[in-house]
Amino acid sequence: MKKLLVFAFAAVTVLTTNAATIDTAKSTIYWQGTKVTGRHFGTVKIKSGDVKVEKGQLVSGTVVVDMNSFTATDLEGEWLDKLNGHLKNEDFFNVKKYPTATLKIKEVKGFTVIADMTIMGKTKEVTFLAANNGKKFVGTLEFDRTDFGIKYGSKSFFKSLGDKAIDNKVSLAFNVVLK
Repeated sequence: MKKLLVFAFAAVTVLTTNAATIDTAKSTIYWQGTKVTGRHFGTVKIKSGDVKVEKGQLVSGTVVVDMNSFTATDLEGEWLDKLNGHLKNEDFFNVKKYPTATLKIKEVKGFTVIADMTIMGKTKEVTFLAANNGKKFVGTLEFDRTDFGIKYGSKSFFKSLGDKAIDNKVSLAFNVVLK
């Protein structure tokens, strides 16, 4: 009888724990950066990822972001090309040297997610909110770019920037769909 109960418990655990792959074609990450005189926003694509879900709740996972896909959506033509080039060069995300960024989910408490974010080879713990509806996860995340060595235009490092200063905070909103 004891063996039967252990087997039943193990079977329920296996049936309620699911590993799922992120559908990169249906998932989106939106970014926004602000400065004294305005803001820029756009998208960046997920390259790959998988998550573990237990009883309908996110438990852990890894998301790999394709930094080469980083693009502004608020500009067109020459200005778009200039901004995208600037964001991808050494002043910001240096995508030639660091073509991906990662997020490793370590713990989930209700809607609060604790993860390690790695950008440009530097890892920092971040906490953010996420909710799920079936196979869809939505949420927001804000991080300080200077924690990852991105100092360009930061008034924390360059005091005389005036209206050329760029905020350190970068906001992300995500819509992640599982296969």
